Amino acid sequence: MTHAPDLLRIATAGSVDDGKSTLVGRLLYDTKSVLADQIDAVTKASVDRGLDGPDLSLLVDGLRAEREQGITIDVAYRYFATPTRSFVLADTPGHVQYTRNTVSGASTAQLVILLVDARNGVVAQTRRHAAVMALLGVPQLVLAVNKIDLVDDAETAFRQISADFVELTRSLGWSADQVISIPVSALHGDNIASRSEGTPFYDGPALIEHLETVPNVTDPRPVGLRFPVQYVIRPRTPEFPDYRGYAGQISAGRVSVGDEVVVLPSGTRTTISKIDTADGDLETAHTGRSVTLLLADDVDVSRGDVIAAAVDAPEPTQQFTATVCWLAEKPLRPGARLLLKHGTRTTQAIIGSLDVLFDEQGLSLVDAPESVELNQIGRISVQTAEPIAADDYQTNRESGSFLLIDPQGGNTLGAGLVGDALAELHLNASPAPV
Repeated sequence: MTHAPDLLRIATAGSVDDGKSTLVGRLLYDTKSVLADQIDAVTKASVDRGLDGPDLSLLVDGLRAEREQGITIDVAYRYFATPTRSFVLADTPGHVQYTRNTVSGASTAQLVILLVDARNGVVAQTRRHAAVMALLGVPQLVLAVNKIDLVDDAETAFRQISADFVELTRSLGWSADQVISIPVSALHGDNIASRSEGTPFYDGPALIEHLETVPNVTDPRPVGLRFPVQYVIRPRTPEFPDYRGYAGQISAGRVSVGDEVVVLPSGTRTTISKIDTADGDLETAHTGRSVTLLLADDVDVSRGDVIAAAVDAPEPTQQFTATVCWLAEKPLRPGARLLLKHGTRTTQAIIGSLDVLFDEQGLSLVDAPESVELNQIGRISVQTAEPIAADDYQTNRESGSFLLIDPQGGNTLGAGLVGDALAELHLNASPAPV
Protein backbone atom coordinates (compact mmCIF):
# COMPACT_ATOMS: atom_id res chain seq x y z
CA MET A 1 0.00 0.00 0.00
CA THR A 2 1.43 3.39 -0.99
CA HIS A 3 1.00 6.51 1.11
CA ALA A 4 0.66 10.03 -0.22
CA PRO A 5 3.58 12.30 0.71
CA ASP A 6 2.91 14.56 3.65
CA LEU A 7 2.16 18.23 3.07
CA LEU A 8 4.33 21.12 4.26
CA ARG A 9 2.97 24.64 4.08
CA ILE A 10 5.69 27.20 3.39
CA ALA A 11 5.86 30.90 2.58
CA THR A 12 8.44 33.22 1.09
CA ALA A 13 9.23 36.76 2.19
CA GLY A 14 11.91 39.29 1.41
CA SER A 15 12.68 42.78 0.20
CA VAL A 16 11.93 43.93 -3.33
CA ASP A 17 14.57 42.70 -5.85
CA ASP A 18 16.08 40.13 -3.51
CA GLY A 19 15.26 37.47 -6.12
CA LYS A 20 12.11 35.99 -4.62
CA SER A 21 10.39 35.44 -7.98
CA THR A 22 13.49 33.74 -9.35
CA LEU A 23 13.72 31.49 -6.28
CA VAL A 24 10.07 30.45 -6.54
CA GLY A 25 10.51 29.81 -10.27
CA ARG A 26 13.63 27.77 -9.54
CA LEU A 27 11.77 25.62 -6.98
CA LEU A 28 9.02 24.94 -9.52
CA TYR A 29 11.58 24.19 -12.24
CA ASP A 30 13.87 21.94 -10.21
CA THR A 31 10.94 19.89 -8.88
CA LYS A 32 9.54 19.53 -12.42
CA SER A 33 6.33 21.24 -11.38
CA VAL A 34 5.89 23.27 -14.57
CA LEU A 35 4.83 22.07 -18.00
CA ALA A 36 7.28 21.76 -20.89
CA ASP A 37 5.46 24.38 -22.96
CA GLN A 38 5.76 26.86 -20.08
CA ILE A 39 9.52 26.31 -19.96
CA ASP A 40 9.71 26.72 -23.72
CA ALA A 41 7.81 30.00 -23.55
CA VAL A 42 10.03 31.29 -20.74
CA THR A 43 13.18 30.25 -22.60
CA LYS A 44 12.02 32.01 -25.78
CA ALA A 45 11.12 35.18 -23.87
CA SER A 46 14.49 35.11 -22.11
CA VAL A 47 16.39 34.72 -25.40
CA ASP A 48 14.43 37.62 -26.87
CA ARG A 49 15.66 39.71 -23.94
CA GLY A 50 19.26 38.78 -24.72
CA LEU A 51 19.74 36.33 -21.83
CA ASP A 52 21.85 33.17 -22.08
CA GLY A 53 19.41 30.96 -20.20
CA PRO A 54 15.77 30.92 -19.04
CA ASP A 55 14.76 33.68 -16.63
CA LEU A 56 12.76 31.56 -14.17
CA SER A 57 11.22 34.63 -12.54
CA LEU A 58 9.00 34.84 -15.64
CA LEU A 59 7.17 31.74 -14.39
CA VAL A 60 5.65 33.81 -11.59
CA ASP A 61 5.97 37.40 -12.78
CA GLY A 62 2.51 37.53 -14.34
CA LEU A 63 0.83 37.98 -10.98
CA ARG A 64 3.57 40.29 -9.78
CA ALA A 65 2.92 42.58 -12.74
CA GLU A 66 -0.74 42.73 -11.77
CA ARG A 67 0.28 43.65 -8.24
CA GLU A 68 2.51 46.48 -9.38
CA GLN A 69 -0.24 47.87 -11.58
CA GLY A 70 -2.49 48.06 -8.55
CA ILE A 71 -5.02 45.56 -9.93
CA THR A 72 -4.74 43.36 -6.86
CA ILE A 73 -2.30 42.99 -4.04
CA ASP A 74 -2.67 39.44 -2.86
CA VAL A 75 -0.84 36.28 -1.92
CA ALA A 76 -0.06 33.86 -4.76
CA TYR A 77 -0.14 30.16 -3.90
CA ARG A 78 2.17 27.76 -5.74
CA TYR A 79 2.12 23.97 -5.58
CA PHE A 80 5.03 21.60 -6.10
CA ALA A 81 6.13 18.20 -4.88
CA THR A 82 9.08 15.84 -4.53
CA PRO A 83 8.90 12.06 -4.13
CA THR A 84 8.89 12.42 -0.33
CA ARG A 85 6.77 15.51 0.35
CA SER A 86 4.30 17.90 -1.26
CA PHE A 87 4.30 21.65 -0.70
CA VAL A 88 1.96 24.62 -0.75
CA LEU A 89 3.97 27.83 -1.09
CA ALA A 90 2.50 31.25 -0.27
CA ASP A 91 4.38 33.87 -2.29
CA THR A 92 3.93 37.14 -0.38
CA PRO A 93 4.62 40.69 -1.63
CA GLY A 94 7.94 42.27 -0.70
CA HIS A 95 6.80 45.87 -0.34
CA VAL A 96 6.72 47.36 3.15
CA GLN A 97 3.10 48.56 2.83
CA TYR A 98 1.75 45.04 2.28
CA THR A 99 2.20 43.71 5.82
CA ARG A 100 -1.39 42.42 5.82
CA ASN A 101 -0.57 40.13 2.88
CA THR A 102 2.58 38.84 4.56
CA VAL A 103 0.48 38.06 7.64
CA SER A 104 -2.13 36.32 5.50
CA GLY A 105 0.39 34.21 3.63
CA ALA A 106 2.47 33.22 6.65
CA SER A 107 -0.40 32.64 9.09
CA THR A 108 -0.68 28.94 8.21
CA ALA A 109 2.96 28.37 7.24
CA GLN A 110 5.00 25.70 8.99
CA LEU A 111 8.18 27.15 7.49
CA VAL A 112 9.09 30.52 6.01
CA ILE A 113 11.94 31.20 3.59
CA LEU A 114 13.31 34.70 4.20
CA LEU A 115 15.44 35.99 1.34
CA VAL A 116 18.26 38.48 1.64
CA ASP A 117 20.60 39.78 -1.05
CA ALA A 118 24.14 38.67 -0.19
CA ARG A 119 25.36 42.13 -1.18
CA ASN A 120 23.04 43.86 1.30
CA GLY A 121 22.72 41.42 4.20
CA VAL A 122 20.09 41.73 6.92
CA VAL A 123 18.17 44.95 6.27
CA ALA A 124 15.23 46.68 7.96
CA GLN A 125 12.69 44.73 5.90
CA THR A 126 14.33 41.45 7.00
CA ARG A 127 13.94 42.50 10.61
CA ARG A 128 10.30 43.46 10.05
CA HIS A 129 9.50 40.17 8.35
CA ALA A 130 11.28 38.19 11.09
CA ALA A 131 9.28 40.03 13.77
CA VAL A 132 5.99 39.30 11.96
CA MET A 133 6.95 35.61 11.65
CA ALA A 134 7.75 35.49 15.37
CA LEU A 135 4.41 37.14 16.11
CA LEU A 136 2.63 34.48 14.03
CA GLY A 137 4.50 31.66 15.74
CA VAL A 138 6.05 30.21 12.56
CA PRO A 139 7.87 27.06 13.76
CA GLN A 140 10.76 27.02 11.25
CA LEU A 141 12.79 29.67 9.40
CA VAL A 142 15.18 29.42 6.47
CA LEU A 143 17.42 32.37 5.64
CA ALA A 144 18.22 32.09 1.93
CA VAL A 145 21.29 34.26 1.31
CA ASN A 146 20.66 34.81 -2.39
CA LYS A 147 22.99 36.06 -5.14
CA ILE A 148 25.92 34.53 -3.31
CA ASP A 149 27.72 34.36 -6.67
CA LEU A 150 27.80 38.17 -6.90
CA VAL A 151 29.97 38.88 -3.82
CA ASP A 152 33.76 38.79 -3.89
CA ASP A 153 34.29 36.97 -0.60
CA ALA A 154 31.25 34.70 -0.42
CA GLU A 155 32.33 32.85 2.72
CA THR A 156 32.90 35.99 4.79
CA ALA A 157 29.67 37.55 3.57
CA PHE A 158 27.64 34.42 4.32
CA ARG A 159 29.07 33.92 7.79
CA GLN A 160 28.50 37.55 8.75
CA ILE A 161 24.91 37.57 7.45
CA SER A 162 24.19 34.26 9.20
CA ALA A 163 25.57 35.58 12.48
CA ASP A 164 23.45 38.74 12.20
CA PHE A 165 20.36 36.67 11.49
CA VAL A 166 20.98 34.26 14.37
CA GLU A 167 21.28 37.22 16.75
CA LEU A 168 18.02 38.66 15.42
CA THR A 169 16.03 35.41 15.59
CA ARG A 170 17.24 34.53 19.07
CA SER A 171 16.15 37.94 20.31
CA LEU A 172 12.71 37.18 18.87
CA GLY A 173 12.44 33.82 20.60
CA TRP A 174 13.60 31.18 18.08
CA SER A 175 16.00 28.46 19.16
CA ALA A 176 19.03 27.38 17.13
CA ASP A 177 17.35 24.23 15.81
CA GLN A 178 14.46 26.25 14.34
CA VAL A 179 16.63 28.40 12.06
CA ILE A 180 19.03 27.56 9.23
CA SER A 181 20.96 29.76 6.78
CA ILE A 182 21.69 28.54 3.24
CA PRO A 183 23.82 30.36 0.62
CA VAL A 184 22.02 30.17 -2.73
CA SER A 185 21.97 31.50 -6.24
CA ALA A 186 18.38 31.23 -7.42
CA LEU A 187 19.45 32.33 -10.89
CA HIS A 188 22.00 29.53 -11.36
CA GLY A 189 20.47 26.95 -9.04
CA ASP A 190 23.31 26.80 -6.51
CA ASN A 191 22.26 24.94 -3.34
CA ILE A 192 18.63 24.75 -4.45
CA ALA A 193 18.12 21.15 -5.61
CA SER A 194 21.67 19.99 -4.85
CA ARG A 195 24.75 21.27 -3.09
CA SER A 196 26.95 23.56 -5.11
CA GLU A 197 30.70 23.28 -5.69
CA GLY A 198 30.73 27.07 -5.76
CA THR A 199 30.23 27.25 -1.97
CA PRO A 200 32.86 24.86 -0.53
CA PHE A 201 32.60 26.62 2.84
CA TYR A 202 28.99 25.42 3.28
CA ASP A 203 28.42 21.81 4.34
CA GLY A 204 24.69 21.93 5.14
CA PRO A 205 21.73 20.71 3.09
CA ALA A 206 20.49 22.19 -0.17
CA LEU A 207 17.22 24.09 0.11
CA ILE A 208 14.95 21.37 -1.30
CA GLU A 209 16.75 18.74 0.77
CA HIS A 210 16.03 20.77 3.89
CA LEU A 211 12.39 21.28 2.90
CA GLU A 212 12.02 17.52 2.47
CA THR A 213 13.47 16.64 5.86
CA VAL A 214 12.50 19.49 8.22
CA PRO A 215 10.05 18.36 10.94
CA ASN A 216 6.45 18.89 9.88
CA VAL A 217 5.40 20.92 12.91
CA THR A 218 2.03 22.65 13.01
CA ASP A 219 2.17 23.96 16.56
CA PRO A 220 5.19 24.11 18.87
CA ARG A 221 2.93 23.35 21.85
CA PRO A 222 0.41 20.69 20.75
CA VAL A 223 -2.95 20.60 22.48
CA GLY A 224 -5.66 17.99 22.79
CA LEU A 225 -8.69 17.70 20.54
CA ARG A 226 -10.27 20.89 19.18
CA PHE A 227 -13.28 20.15 16.97
CA PRO A 228 -15.48 23.10 15.91
CA VAL A 229 -18.91 21.72 15.08
CA GLN A 230 -19.90 22.75 11.57
CA TYR A 231 -23.12 20.84 11.11
CA VAL A 232 -25.49 18.61 13.11
CA ILE A 233 -26.51 15.50 11.13
CA ARG A 234 -29.89 13.93 11.95
CA PRO A 235 -31.11 11.83 8.98
CA ARG A 236 -34.39 10.77 10.70
CA THR A 237 -34.77 7.74 8.43
CA PRO A 238 -36.03 4.23 9.32
CA GLU A 239 -32.48 2.98 8.78
CA PHE A 240 -31.00 5.50 11.25
CA PRO A 241 -33.85 6.48 13.60
CA ASP A 242 -31.64 7.72 16.46
CA TYR A 243 -28.58 8.92 14.56
CA ARG A 244 -27.15 12.24 15.76
CA GLY A 245 -23.70 13.15 14.48
CA TYR A 246 -21.60 16.29 14.65
CA ALA A 247 -19.69 17.05 11.46
CA GLY A 248 -16.62 19.23 11.05
CA GLN A 249 -12.86 19.26 10.65
CA ILE A 250 -10.42 18.54 13.45
CA SER A 251 -8.54 21.81 13.90
CA ALA A 252 -6.07 20.47 16.46
CA GLY A 253 -5.13 17.29 18.26
CA ARG A 254 -6.54 13.82 17.73
CA VAL A 255 -9.62 11.90 18.78
CA SER A 256 -10.26 8.21 19.42
CA VAL A 257 -13.34 6.18 20.21
CA GLY A 258 -13.79 6.14 23.98
CA ASP A 259 -12.06 9.49 24.60
CA GLU A 260 -13.59 11.75 27.24
CA VAL A 261 -14.52 15.13 25.78
CA VAL A 262 -16.25 18.32 26.85
CA VAL A 263 -18.72 20.32 24.78
CA LEU A 264 -17.99 24.06 24.93
CA PRO A 265 -19.20 26.54 25.95
CA SER A 266 -21.78 24.53 27.92
CA GLY A 267 -19.14 22.42 29.70
CA THR A 268 -21.08 19.14 29.33
CA ARG A 269 -18.84 16.06 29.54
CA THR A 270 -19.32 12.87 27.56
CA THR A 271 -17.31 10.32 25.54
CA ILE A 272 -16.81 9.58 21.83
CA SER A 273 -18.85 6.55 20.80
CA LYS A 274 -18.10 6.54 17.06
CA ILE A 275 -16.08 8.35 14.39
CA ASP A 276 -17.81 8.36 10.99
CA THR A 277 -16.31 9.28 7.60
CA ALA A 278 -17.39 8.88 4.00
CA ASP A 279 -14.90 5.99 3.78
CA GLY A 280 -16.20 4.17 6.86
CA ASP A 281 -15.67 4.21 10.61
CA LEU A 282 -12.35 5.13 12.21
CA GLU A 283 -10.89 4.29 15.58
CA THR A 284 -8.70 7.43 15.59
CA ALA A 285 -8.62 10.65 13.56
CA HIS A 286 -6.02 13.43 13.49
CA THR A 287 -5.69 17.15 12.77
CA GLY A 288 -7.09 18.18 9.38
CA ARG A 289 -9.40 15.19 8.98
CA SER A 290 -13.08 15.88 8.27
CA VAL A 291 -15.20 13.50 10.35
CA THR A 292 -18.56 13.09 12.03
CA LEU A 293 -18.38 12.46 15.76
CA LEU A 294 -21.07 10.57 17.66
CA LEU A 295 -21.32 11.02 21.42
CA ALA A 296 -22.24 8.46 24.06
CA ASP A 297 -24.79 10.78 25.68
CA ASP A 298 -27.68 12.77 24.27
CA VAL A 299 -26.33 16.29 24.87
CA ASP A 300 -27.20 19.68 23.42
CA VAL A 301 -24.66 20.49 20.69
CA SER A 302 -25.10 22.96 17.83
CA ARG A 303 -23.07 24.66 15.10
CA GLY A 304 -20.42 26.91 16.61
CA ASP A 305 -19.83 24.72 19.65
CA VAL A 306 -16.41 23.12 20.18
CA ILE A 307 -15.85 19.51 21.20
CA ALA A 308 -12.54 19.50 23.08
CA ALA A 309 -10.40 17.03 24.97
CA ALA A 310 -11.55 17.00 28.59
CA VAL A 311 -7.97 17.04 29.92
CA ASP A 312 -6.99 20.47 28.53
CA ALA A 313 -10.18 22.15 27.34
CA PRO A 314 -9.94 25.97 27.16
CA GLU A 315 -12.09 28.08 29.45
CA PRO A 316 -14.82 29.81 27.41
CA THR A 317 -14.57 33.58 27.64
CA GLN A 318 -16.38 36.71 26.53
CA GLN A 319 -13.62 39.20 27.29
CA PHE A 320 -9.99 38.82 26.28
CA THR A 321 -6.84 40.52 25.06
CA ALA A 322 -5.89 40.00 21.42
CA THR A 323 -3.34 41.01 18.84
CA VAL A 324 -4.87 42.17 15.57
CA CYS A 325 -3.55 42.88 12.08
CA TRP A 326 -5.86 45.45 10.51
CA LEU A 327 -6.77 44.75 6.87
CA ALA A 328 -9.22 47.54 6.06
CA GLU A 329 -8.90 51.09 4.74
CA LYS A 330 -11.11 52.45 7.53
CA PRO A 331 -9.08 52.46 10.78
CA LEU A 332 -10.06 50.50 13.88
CA ARG A 333 -11.06 52.66 16.85
CA PRO A 334 -12.24 51.90 20.40
CA GLY A 335 -15.94 51.11 20.65
CA ALA A 336 -16.21 49.60 17.17
CA ARG A 337 -19.06 47.07 16.90
CA LEU A 338 -18.08 44.19 14.66
CA LEU A 339 -18.69 40.50 14.10
CA LEU A 340 -16.10 38.06 15.39
CA LYS A 341 -15.68 34.66 13.70
CA HIS A 342 -13.85 32.02 15.69
CA GLY A 343 -13.90 28.52 14.21
CA THR A 344 -17.51 27.93 13.17
CA ARG A 345 -19.01 30.42 15.64
CA THR A 346 -19.83 34.01 14.64
CA THR A 347 -20.85 36.44 17.36
CA GLN A 348 -21.16 40.18 17.91
CA ALA A 349 -18.14 41.91 19.42
CA ILE A 350 -17.18 45.33 20.78
CA ILE A 351 -13.61 46.60 20.65
CA GLY A 352 -12.54 48.00 24.00
CA SER A 353 -9.16 49.64 24.48
CA LEU A 354 -6.32 49.95 21.98
CA ASP A 355 -3.34 49.21 24.20
CA VAL A 356 -0.20 49.25 22.04
CA LEU A 357 0.80 49.47 18.39
CA PHE A 358 3.62 47.49 16.79
CA ASP A 359 6.05 49.91 15.13
CA GLU A 360 7.51 47.86 12.28
CA GLN A 361 10.00 50.56 11.36
CA GLY A 362 11.64 50.71 14.79
CA LEU A 363 10.71 47.21 15.97
CA SER A 364 9.15 48.72 19.09
CA LEU A 365 5.76 49.16 20.75
CA VAL A 366 3.89 52.49 20.85
CA ASP A 367 1.61 52.89 23.86
CA ALA A 368 -2.04 54.01 23.71
CA PRO A 369 -2.57 54.57 19.97
CA GLU A 370 -5.72 56.41 18.88
CA SER A 371 -6.40 53.90 16.10
CA VAL A 372 -5.04 50.90 14.25
CA GLU A 373 -4.60 51.73 10.57
CA LEU A 374 -4.42 49.58 7.43
CA ASN A 375 -1.45 47.12 7.61
CA GLN A 376 -0.78 47.96 11.26
CA ILE A 377 -0.61 45.46 14.12
CA GLY A 378 -1.81 46.29 17.62
CA ARG A 379 -2.91 44.85 20.94
CA ILE A 380 -6.58 45.37 21.75
CA SER A 381 -9.25 44.22 24.20
CA VAL A 382 -12.38 42.48 22.88
CA GLN A 383 -15.76 41.72 24.41
CA THR A 384 -18.11 39.24 22.70
CA ALA A 385 -21.85 38.71 23.03
CA GLU A 386 -21.39 34.93 23.30
CA PRO A 387 -18.55 32.99 24.92
CA ILE A 388 -15.91 31.53 22.62
CA ALA A 389 -13.77 28.47 23.39
CA ALA A 390 -10.39 29.83 22.31
CA ASP A 391 -6.84 28.90 23.21
CA ASP A 392 -4.06 31.43 23.49
CA TYR A 393 -2.51 31.77 20.02
CA GLN A 394 0.94 30.97 21.40
CA THR A 395 -0.45 27.61 22.53
CA ASN A 396 -2.32 26.73 19.34
CA ARG A 397 -2.47 28.74 16.13
CA GLU A 398 -5.72 27.27 14.81
CA SER A 399 -7.88 27.54 17.92
CA GLY A 400 -6.26 30.83 18.92
CA SER A 401 -7.08 32.84 15.79
CA PHE A 402 -10.19 34.73 14.70
CA LEU A 403 -11.51 37.20 12.13
CA LEU A 404 -13.17 40.57 12.61
CA ILE A 405 -15.95 41.16 10.08
CA ASP A 406 -17.98 44.18 8.97
CA PRO A 407 -21.55 43.48 10.17
CA GLN A 408 -23.03 45.48 7.27
CA GLY A 409 -21.01 44.38 4.25
CA GLY A 410 -19.62 41.08 5.49
CA ASN A 411 -16.05 42.05 4.55
CA THR A 412 -13.12 40.79 6.61
CA LEU A 413 -11.62 43.77 8.44
CA GLY A 414 -8.98 42.23 10.67
CA ALA A 415 -7.15 39.04 11.55
CA GLY A 416 -6.75 38.41 15.27
CA LEU A 417 -4.62 36.32 17.61
CA VAL A 418 -6.00 35.54 21.06
CA GLY A 419 -3.60 36.69 23.78
CA ASP A 420 -0.72 39.14 23.91
CA ALA A 421 1.47 37.81 21.12
CA LEU A 422 3.38 41.10 21.00
CA ALA A 423 4.69 40.48 24.52
CA GLU A 424 6.51 37.42 23.21
CA LEU A 425 8.67 39.63 20.97
CA HIS A 426 10.33 41.46 23.88
CA LEU A 427 10.22 44.78 22.05
CA ASN A 428 10.94 48.18 23.56
CA ALA A 429 7.99 50.39 24.58
CA SER A 430 7.73 53.88 23.15
CA PRO A 431 5.56 56.78 24.30
CA ALA A 432 2.21 57.40 22.67
CA PRO A 433 2.28 59.57 19.53
CA VAL A 434 1.56 63.25 20.03
